[in-house]
Amino acid sequence: MPLLTLISDPSARDLTATTPHEVGGAAVSSEPRWLRPGSAVQVAVGPQLRLDEDLWSAWQRRGVDVVLQPDGPHRRRVLLADMDSTMIEQECIDELAAQAGVGEQVADITARAMNGELDFAGALHERVALLRGLPVGVVDTVLAERITPMRGGPELLATMAAAGGYAALVSGGFTLFTRVVAERLGFDEHRANTLAVADGRLTGRVVLPVVGQEAKLRALEEISARLGVRHEDVVAVGDGANDLPMLRAAGLGVALHAKPAVARQVPVRVNHGDLTAVLYLQGYADEEIVRP
Repeated sequence: MPLLTLISDPSARDLTATTPHEVGGAAVSSEPRWLRPGSAVQVAVGPQLRLDEDLWSAWQRRGVDVVLQPDGPHRRRVLLADMDSTMIEQECIDELAAQAGVGEQVADITARAMNGELDFAGALHERVALLRGLPVGVVDTVLAERITPMRGGPELLATMAAAGGYAALVSGGFTLFTRVVAERLGFDEHRANTLAVADGRLTGRVVLPVVGQEAKLRALEEISARLGVRHEDVVAVGDGANDLPMLRAAGLGVALHAKPAVARQVPVRVNHGDLTAVLYLQGYADEEIVRP
């Protein structure tokens, strides 16, 4: 049967006094299953339930993410994840730009590109050109001092790995960062753009081809085929416009703290929960979550 899931930030909203009947009404057909006491609950509902934008928005104002998933298996075998502002809290190119003294200029372009207002490849080339001459060693400084995992990320990777899952970090960012973030969090592979380097400094160019939305979709298709799994067996998570094709193609595509233009196009949106929400949406209960 379809599943209705309610998730909140446990530090901000206690769901204990909330009943799924407030959302699902007469369509609720099972007893609530608490996945995380007080902040994540799941219940089976009838096929007649519709989660329209008005209902979703009303619960958003109350600090609750509401997700309706169709009938079928909900635990996925493959995780595909964006990196910047998804698996980590920062945008790596913005952090490099701050070191180069062009932080505000690059951050503005990044925000517009992630909201779908600019062509991704064009915006990437424009931003990288502003980094020309930056010592490549700055990357290590940024990784050590500025890059932090998104809350719930280590738990998401460890739990899916313990269940035999496969995880790929697929980023429009840079391999200088993804190789380190992937190792830190336990991804099985990573894909991203390559920054051209000469004499120990960034040249201001990206090695072609650019890893953008088409490459992210292609990664989903290639990895699924290689592992012999269906697209329905994939959970994808991201926040930017270049993640949209990947999110749409996955069996479960989660827009995490997504840009407004992205959130409007993805049915499964998480704004109040963290990355553990990706586990709760698959039916993992708190006692099943691996905490590294």
